[in-house]
Amino acid sequence: MSGPRVVARVAPLVCVLLGGCTGLLQSSTKPEQIYYLRAPGAGGAGATAVVAAGAPAPGAAPSLRVGHPVAAPGLDTPHIVLVQADHRMNYYTGSRWPATIPYVVESLVVETLRGSGRWSSVEDSASPFPSDYLLQLRVRRFEADYTAGGGAPLVEVLIDCIIGRREGRDVIATFTAAGSAPAAANRLGEVVAAFEQASDAALSSLSQQAAAAVQGDAERAAQNGANPVPSMRR
Repeated sequence: MSGPRVVARVAPLVCVLLGGCTGLLQSSTKPEQIYYLRAPGAGGAGATAVVAAGAPAPGAAPSLRVGHPVAAPGLDTPHIVLVQADHRMNYYTGSRWPATIPYVVESLVVETLRGSGRWSSVEDSASPFPSDYLLQLRVRRFEADYTAGGGAPLVEVLIDCIIGRREGRDVIATFTAAGSAPAAANRLGEVVAAFEQASDAALSSLSQQAAAAVQGDAERAAQNGANPVPSMRR
């Protein structure tokens, strides 16, 4: 007798739960579009040629670790950010990057530096391995700028960089890597293409300035009679 009563009491609750689930599955909300960016020359013949022509012998070049970037206010988000007149910050609805902007930038920087062929190894912020140099980043701009008006935005990428020796934590250089590109039209596909162009310019500048800073540090150490960190040219 007790068994059927239990079933009779539970069955309506199960029907209510299933009805709720069915209603959720019928949501009319459009799925988000996820956009990604590639590092300069990633997977292309140009990158391979640079490594083949300018790469140092294995173990001869210094190693580098890229710290997790710090984001300016409003940029620690996976949203594709835009800025408008009157100091308004907003983002494109229904679309985003595959991770927050700091993680996107970190991945692009690591991939760019590895592809340059100028380092014995380049590690990300999660790596347990030691390195000769550390690179700290601050993402100051990573946005589509509409403040000039005219319809399509100008994409701005600006990254502040500090590079120093792991041993002693001595700063050897500070510099800024920047890039900008106008979107061909005020459509998200064209805006993302402009993000890639602006990022390419900033990342290429970052790679060149980081290599020059470490090369200069090695030359100064050699002149002072110290044991230099391996040269970028050896």
